[in-house]
Amino acid sequence: MEQRLEEYDQYVMNHIPIRLIRLSDMKFVGRNYVREYFRPYVPQTDPSGIYKPSRLVKYAILSHRWLDSGEPTYEEMKTDPPAASGPGYKKLKDFCREARKHEFQFAWSDTCCIDKSSSTELDESIRSMFRWYRNSTLCIVHLAKSTTIEDILHDEWTARGWTLQELLAPFAIKFFNKHWKPMTNDENDKRTVATTRILQILETATGIPHHEIYWQFTPGPVKVDERMAWAARRKTTRVEDVAYSLMGIFDVSLQIAYGEGGDRAFCRLIEAIMQAGDPSVLNWKGVAAQHHSSGAIPRSPKSFLDCRKLKLGGRLEMTMTGLGLRMPVVILRLNLPSAMAAGTGNARITFNCLLCPSIRIDINVQNSFAHGQYQYAFGIINYSLVRDGSREVVEIQSKSAGFPLRCLQVDLVSSSSVPKTTGVVGFETVGMEQMFGPWKKIREEGLIEVDFPITPRFYIERKYLENVHL
Repeated sequence: MEQRLEEYDQYVMNHIPIRLIRLSDMKFVGRNYVREYFRPYVPQTDPSGIYKPSRLVKYAILSHRWLDSGEPTYEEMKTDPPAASGPGYKKLKDFCREARKHEFQFAWSDTCCIDKSSSTELDESIRSMFRWYRNSTLCIVHLAKSTTIEDILHDEWTARGWTLQELLAPFAIKFFNKHWKPMTNDENDKRTVATTRILQILETATGIPHHEIYWQFTPGPVKVDERMAWAARRKTTRVEDVAYSLMGIFDVSLQIAYGEGGDRAFCRLIEAIMQAGDPSVLNWKGVAAQHHSSGAIPRSPKSFLDCRKLKLGGRLEMTMTGLGLRMPVVILRLNLPSAMAAGTGNARITFNCLLCPSIRIDINVQNSFAHGQYQYAFGIINYSLVRDGSREVVEIQSKSAGFPLRCLQVDLVSSSSVPKTTGVVGFETVGMEQMFGPWKKIREEGLIEVDFPITPRFYIERKYLENVHL
C-alpha cells in the first residue's frame, strides 16, 4: 500500500497539469488539492495488477482554436466572481458543462489554467503539454467552424500547430460542433471502427493515416520524415511554436525561449531529434537552415513534404560539432562524365559509380566549367557493420539510400613523390599532387535511393567507411 501511495503522489505532482478547474464552483485548485481528493481511492490491494494512477485521477481537457481576442485569462478567472466575459468565457463554460455531463470533477483549458506571467510555469506547461493531454481521461474538441462531419475538412482546428498533438496524444476524444452538439453517438471518437466517417474525414483533413489516430500513438524521435509532413501545412501565431508544438510528438525537451526566432527554435528541435540517431530525420530536401555549422538541418517541417519513402535501416551515429553534423557514411566515389550540358544554371548530370560501373546516379548540380575542381561521391547511410571472422566488413543493401556529396580541390602542387627533409628532426614532408577539402552535401539534394544489381546484399571493405561533417 505504501508503495502504491508513493507512486500515486509522484504521478499527481509531476504528470498532471499544475492547476485544474474544480467544476463544482469553477475555482482553480492545485496539485496538492487533487492529490488529497483522489488519495482515498488508491486501492489497499491490487490482486489483478490493473491499478494505475492515471486511471484514478480523472480530468477533462479542452482542445480548440483560440479566438483572435477575448479568451479568458488566468488573472480574470482567479477573481471571485470571475472577471472574464465574452465569447471566450462562454466557450469555457460550455466546455465545463459538457465535462460535468461526463461526470468529471475537474477540467483544464490552456486559455486560463496557465499563469503566463510566470516564465517558469509557462516553460513547464509547454514542455509538459503532450503529457497532460495524454494523461487526460477525455479530450473535448470544439470545432467552431463545423456543423457536420464533412465540415471538418475546412475547419481551422485541423490546420493549427498545437492541435496536432492534441489529436494524437489523448486516448479518448469527443468532437463537438460549433453549437456544442456531439458529432457522433460514440463515447470515444478515437476508438470507433477504423472505417467510420469521422476517421476518414480526419485522415483526409490532416494527412495522418487513420491507424495513427485510431490506435495508440507512440511519441518518439522516429519516422521523423512522415511525422514532420503532418505538421508541414499547419500554422502557429508565434513562429517558435512550430518547434515547441512538436516536442511532445518526438519526445524531446527544449528550453522555451520566445524571441529566439522560428529558425533557431527549429534547428534546436532537429538537433535534439538527431541525438536518437533515426536516419529518417535526414530525409528532406530543399534549402538548408541557416545553421552555424551544418548544412544538414532542414528549414522547417515543409522541407519534409513529398520526400521519397525510403527503407533507411537502424540507428546512425550523429553528432553535431563545430564542423557540422558528424556521421560515418560509406563513400562510393563517382565518375564525372566527360560530356556535360553546356551553359550555366542547374543541370541534371548522370554519374556512374567507380566501384560498380553499371550503377547510374542522377544528381542536380550547378552546371559550370568548375566541375573538374570537384570530386563526387555517393554517401550511403543505411549500411551495417558485420564480423567476418577476425575482421569487420560493411554490409550494403541492394536498395541503398544516401547523399550525393562533393569535395572541392583546394590546392594543386607539382611535387616529386620523394620525401623532403623539413629541417626539423624526425619530420618529413610528403609530396602531394592534389588536395581536396571535406565532403559536403550537394545543396538542395535530398536522400537518393540506388538499386545495386545484387540481391539482397553485398559486402565491401571497411576502408570505404568515412566520417563526414555535413
